[in-house]
Amino acid sequence: MTTDVENMTLIDDWLLAVEQVLLQNDPVAKADQCIELFSRWQALGSDERTAALNGKTQSVVVGLNEPGRPLKPELVDAKQLARRGLGTQAGRIALLHSLAHIEFNAINLALDAVYRFRDMPTDYVTDWLKVASDEGEHFLLLFNRLRSLGSDYGELSAHDGLWDMARRTDHDVLVRMALVPRILEARGLDVAPPMIKKLQAQNDHDSAAILQRIYTDEITHVEIGNRWFRYVCEERDLDGAVVFRDLLAGPSSAYLRSPFNDEARLQAGFTAEEMQVIREMEAEYRDSQPNW
Repeated sequence: MTTDVENMTLIDDWLLAVEQVLLQNDPVAKADQCIELFSRWQALGSDERTAALNGKTQSVVVGLNEPGRPLKPELVDAKQLARRGLGTQAGRIALLHSLAHIEFNAINLALDAVYRFRDMPTDYVTDWLKVASDEGEHFLLLFNRLRSLGSDYGELSAHDGLWDMARRTDHDVLVRMALVPRILEARGLDVAPPMIKKLQAQNDHDSAAILQRIYTDEITHVEIGNRWFRYVCEERDLDGAVVFRDLLAGPSSAYLRSPFNDEARLQAGFTAEEMQVIREMEAEYRDSQPNW
């Protein structure tokens, strides 16, 4: 079946195509469409991409506050979500459901990075459409794995933490790059390897292989965020280390939880200086919280 996204002339309507995928409520359709969107963007030549960016990019008004999403999962406070071990199938389903929800939101975040911040270079658009496509593939892998285990996306509750960060960073691409890929997505680099080992210990090698694929791709995604954070800092003649520390001050430090995967983070473009800042900010936040 031909979708509305496929029917568009991408050079003329690329931004509208991104918007339509963002507004798609069905998670599987959203994943499929963002994969298709990136494929079509890749098929354009460099001149065609430039023409697309210089064309009708003002025809859509920046005002999309909420992306399309299904009625389920029910969104609750993160503290209301039960913690379950991976020693049971129910616990593994809960993990996979949580990851599927993260990947669904990651699709929206990547597309929003393109849709909202429209004065960035062509390579920025290419990078974030690729991220959206990767996240779509991740979601489909998790979605199908859940079904193979007799569950489905939406059967369990979830929280809205990722998109809440999108709301908090919707005013500035510098803040978005600093706090979403470099903080939230980088957190996945820390927690994925232990989860993979636990799944392998439970002989759930199919789920472990999916997490390994996601982990490998996320290193690239964090690197993209690092690269564009530094690009904007250079454009604005800002000291990236100082900016990063300032943006981490306060509640954002709550997202920092050791142990950190230094090897993966350095591979993803963090510097040793930035890793030191992260550790210092985590310690400062921990010391300020009596019940940490």
